[in-house]
Amino acid sequence: MAKGTRGAPPVTEQVEPGLDSPLSAAVSARDSAALAMVRKAIAQRSVMLAFQPVVHALDPGRPAFHEGMLRILDPNGRIIPARDFIDAAETEETGRELDVIALQSGITALRRTPGLRLSINMSARSIGYPRWTESLRRGLNTDPTLGGRLILEITERSALLMPEIVRNFMQGVQRRGVTFALDDFGAGWSSFRHLRDLSFDMVKIDGQFIRGIDSDADNQVLTGALIALARQLDMFSVAPRVETEAEAAVLSELGADFLQGFHFGLPVAQPDWAVQQA
Repeated sequence: MAKGTRGAPPVTEQVEPGLDSPLSAAVSARDSAALAMVRKAIAQRSVMLAFQPVVHALDPGRPAFHEGMLRILDPNGRIIPARDFIDAAETEETGRELDVIALQSGITALRRTPGLRLSINMSARSIGYPRWTESLRRGLNTDPTLGGRLILEITERSALLMPEIVRNFMQGVQRRGVTFALDDFGAGWSSFRHLRDLSFDMVKIDGQFIRGIDSDADNQVLTGALIALARQLDMFSVAPRVETEAEAAVLSELGADFLQGFHFGLPVAQPDWAVQQA
């Protein structure tokens, strides 16, 4: 041991809080980049909705409604789906701004197309965001038919973070005819009591249980149980991410009310009903 080093404390590298591993540092860097990309897209008005049909399980040739999915354009003009940036923006004001854009875009589509029924995603955090609530209030007051054609989707994780606030908000807006869907149903830590008290109108089963369900006995049992639970709670069920006829057939047999996925149509920025109005 070198002279003067006896008993000296070991030298430790100072690490920024939250970046205590290469993995967490990489995740933080990725999220920061995604957030910067979203902010730039908002500033440049490069945020849009892509619309995907949701069909009746027993009549798949007829869309029951469409889902408006957020998309942004990156600096190279590529279309980026929400799954690549929404987690980074969810807890930031940027997430609230995205919810405002999605809602306003959805309301515009509903006003332009009287026969359209449309679901729009939102975070429970936006319930207290003035620009979002004012956009909803103004849309419902402007068109008396709009409430009955609007579906608001809230993820299970988001809804159960603040169930009392969500319940009070839903009760008020449901009186205006708006439908509420619980997204990612079965993804994690559902509380049966909260689901019963919140009184969602429909649930969208988490897509991880749908892929390859025609050949996965475990997913058939789990999805069947979720569909039965939804029915017990007087809620419709939606099975997303359906990619094959075989998957669709199994889901219909299990009793799903609605089906959604590439098998029935890709998300497109200019659906037929929008092109006809252009």
